[in-house]
Amino acid sequence: MSPLAADALAALSAAVFVADPDGVGAVRDAVEATGAAGELAVDCEAAGYHRYSDRLCLVQLATGGTTFVLDPLAVELEPVLRPVLEDAERQVIMHGAAYDLRLLRRDLRTAVTNLFDTQVAAALAGEPAVGLQALLERHMGVRVNKKFQRADWAARPLSREMIEYAADDTRHLARLAAVLEDKLSVLGRTAWAEEECRLLAEVATDPEPAEEPDPVTRVKGAAKLDPRTVTALRRALQWRDEVARAMDRAPFRVASDAALVGVALARPVSVSALSAVRGFSPRFARTRSRSLLDAMKNVRRAPAEALVPYPRRPRTARMARLAPEAEAAFERLKAVRNRVADELGLARGTVMSNHVLRRVAKAEPTSRAELETLSEVRRWQAEVLGEELLKAL
Repeated sequence: MSPLAADALAALSAAVFVADPDGVGAVRDAVEATGAAGELAVDCEAAGYHRYSDRLCLVQLATGGTTFVLDPLAVELEPVLRPVLEDAERQVIMHGAAYDLRLLRRDLRTAVTNLFDTQVAAALAGEPAVGLQALLERHMGVRVNKKFQRADWAARPLSREMIEYAADDTRHLARLAAVLEDKLSVLGRTAWAEEECRLLAEVATDPEPAEEPDPVTRVKGAAKLDPRTVTALRRALQWRDEVARAMDRAPFRVASDAALVGVALARPVSVSALSAVRGFSPRFARTRSRSLLDAMKNVRRAPAEALVPYPRRPRTARMARLAPEAEAAFERLKAVRNRVADELGLARGTVMSNHVLRRVAKAEPTSRAELETLSEVRRWQAEVLGEELLKAL
C-alpha cells in the first residue's frame, strides 16, 4: 500500500455532524487550532434535484484531521464560516467549485478569497479524468461511494451513511490538493492554476442578472415553434413553476420540457386529452390541471396580435458571425491552439476555448499587450499561446 493510500485510510474517522450551537463552537475551535494559515477543504450539498429551491442543505468542512458536516437548516453558519472562508491567508480547497461558490454567496453571504480548485488543477496538470472519484482512486487508492449522489439533502433526519457519504467529498481533498500542487510545480503551471482559481472565485461574486430570461429560451427546439405554440409553451412553463413551487418539488419532477412542448403543440381541451400527451403525468392531469387547461383554452382563442413569439436575439448576437477573413483567421488560430494543446498534453478547450479564439480573431490584436487586454484571455494563455497566435493572425 502506498503512503498516500495508508494516509487516506487513516483519515476515515467518523465525520462530526453539526446541528446545534455547541457543534458550531467545536468547528470554530478546530479551525483556530490549525493556525491562521491552516487549510480548509469545503464542499456543499443542495436540494435542487428534488426541491423547488436549490437552497444550501449541508456544508462539509475538513480541517486538522477532522471532517465536519454542518447543517445550515438547523444552525446559523455565517458567523463561523465567513471569517475563515474570506481570509486571504487561508487556502480553501474545493472541487468543481463554481456552483458551490454561488451557494455560499447567496445563502451565507460568504465569498471564498483564496481558492484552490482541485478540478481546475487536475485539468491544467493534464489529468486524463478530472472528476473527484477518478482522481481519488488514481492518486490515493480511495474509492468513493456514489450511492447518495442524488439524495434529497433537504430531508431530515439524515442517516449516518448519508453523513459519511457527504464527508467523503472533503475528507481527502487536502491530500489530493498536495498531489496536484506538486504536479503543477514540476510542470511549471502553478501560476496557471492560481490565475484560474482567482478568476473563478471572482466570477462567483458577480451580481445576478437583473431580469430572468424568457423561460421558453431554455427549452430545446422552442425557437422553431410558431407564435401560438410558443405562447402556449410559455403558459405551460408558468403552470409548471407554480405547481413546483407549491409542492416544493424540482420543476422537472412535475413535467419535463419535452412533455410541456407536447402540451403546447396539442393544446388539449380535457383531462383525458392532457393525460394522453406523451410524458405528462396522468396524476397531475387529474389533480392539478385546471389552470393549465384554462391557459391552453385562452391560447387557442387568443387573436394573433395577442400572441408572444419566441424572443428575437439581440442585434449583437445576430451579428456575432465572423466575417470571412476573420473566420479564416479563426481556423488558423484553432490549428495553433490544437498543436500547442497536444504538445502540453492538455485538452484543447482547457488551453483556450473556441469562443475565446473567435474573440481574438475578431479583435485582431497586433501585440501581446493588446491580446492581454481582451477580458476573456488569461495571462497564462497569452504567455503560452500569444506569439503563435499573433503570427497566425
